[in-house]
Amino acid sequence: MSAEKLYALNICSLREDLWALLDTADLPGRIPAGKAVLIKPNLVEALEPPITTPVILIHWLVEYLENRVPQTNIIIGEGTGSLEYNTHHPFQMLGYTKLCAEKKIPLLDLNTEDLTRKEDPDCKRWPVMHLPSILDEVFLLSVPVLKVHTLAKVTLTMKNMMGCAPPSHFRGNGGWGKSAFHERMQESIFDLNRYRTPDFTLLDASVGMAEAHLWGNHCDPPVNKLAVSADPVAIDSYGASLLGCNWRDIGHIKMADTLLGNAETVVQRLSAI
Repeated sequence: MSAEKLYALNICSLREDLWALLDTADLPGRIPAGKAVLIKPNLVEALEPPITTPVILIHWLVEYLENRVPQTNIIIGEGTGSLEYNTHHPFQMLGYTKLCAEKKIPLLDLNTEDLTRKEDPDCKRWPVMHLPSILDEVFLLSVPVLKVHTLAKVTLTMKNMMGCAPPSHFRGNGGWGKSAFHERMQESIFDLNRYRTPDFTLLDASVGMAEAHLWGNHCDPPVNKLAVSADPVAIDSYGASLLGCNWRDIGHIKMADTLLGNAETVVQRLSAI
């Protein structure tokens, strides 16, 4: 498959650096005319950043889209893994409800959206997959945060797609809304992305979680980077390297390499604005 570029920079001024990255990657030119953009943050639970995607980053992303592609409809959507509350709780607690009210844009709980049944016999873990139908209609812009994960090793853009998996089909026997993914985790993430992978990723590596995705030490010093790419495998390989991991040791990235993207993509480093 043809190689997509990956762009990264050290953060000096969040708005200016973000906009420069997105301009350099030509995000406006990638969005098909007439397609809505669904921004997919990581709001796995109602916990403050850097565990979750900071709303200020989404604020500047929304303003960028409003400025550069003003005719495009913007949506924010996520599906929390908690069984104690629905996704509108982290939306409210983390500032997303307020942002969407101010910007007059829809806020979707992907856990409760209408679903489409998909089949792929090449997927050994998930030969049948149920996903929100809206994913077939939008340009999917994933905004994960940089985190180690105790089962998946890292949680970046491909694992961020688990927020799209409905608990009605993937709760399994566990006490978490997507517990079925915990069995054969690496294959589970890989197969999920064979059905739907992000069209573009903005990786928030401003801080980084060094031990686990819900607890533990932050990266010290903070990583202080943003990275963007239309290649989910490249962005995950790069994110893994920021966490001191080799992508070849991470099953879902290794399986996806050359099929869903290119792990060896060269990083284009921009100077901070």
